[in-house]
Amino acid sequence: MRIDVYTIFPAIFESPLQEGLLGKAVRNGVIDIRMHDIRDYAEGKHRQVDDAPFGGGPGMVMKPEPVFEAVAGTLGYGMDELEALKKKVRVVMLTPRGNRMDQAKVMELAAEQHLALVCGRYEGVDERVLEHLCTDALSIGDYILSGGEFAALVVIEAVTRLVPGVLGNEESLADESFSGGLLEHPQYTRPADYRGWRVPEVLLSGDHGAVERWRRDAARDWTRKKRPELTRLEGDEGRES
Repeated sequence: MRIDVYTIFPAIFESPLQEGLLGKAVRNGVIDIRMHDIRDYAEGKHRQVDDAPFGGGPGMVMKPEPVFEAVAGTLGYGMDELEALKKKVRVVMLTPRGNRMDQAKVMELAAEQHLALVCGRYEGVDERVLEHLCTDALSIGDYILSGGEFAALVVIEAVTRLVPGVLGNEESLADESFSGGLLEHPQYTRPADYRGWRVPEVLLSGDHGAVERWRRDAARDWTRKKRPELTRLEGDEGRES
């Protein structure tokens, strides 16, 4: 998978892209992540990428020209070839105005061969970028960040771990939160008794069938308590959490 990231703060990405499984995948060539500084495509002595909003109001808005030039230019397309670009590359704007990301969307993006992530800043990005350049508008949650860089890192982390070859044990994906519509069951390790707080006996029993049943029930109970909107289990109606 190739991911191109467009931002005015590329240094934000340096450390996260070098650490953990993600860093290993980058070094091994499993994932190709390329950073692009939008300021490099801005005109004028000061490389200005923002301007005051039409109609007045607080703050500044990112100008369309440098974003279009950065994305189209680095991907090898002319400004008259934007529709062809969007057929080949999934161009995603990170914005609180976008559709909220969930695991289904992550799986959808992980199936793509080429993503481009555009990181907004200031009061937002000129709407023409979203209308004519981007294929998607994506939000990682109902809250506001100073820019799209950290949201882009979340997208990169969530998406790339589904790419074959990134995780050491891909079977671990099967029981993760949201993989089956539920949050993940509780996990325990040694010691079995810590300060009188014991691991559930069933996990020590060696009975694999009983362990699986316990994990399934524990996942359902935890989901009902913490994220009841995720549960659509038969017979849940009226049950106390």
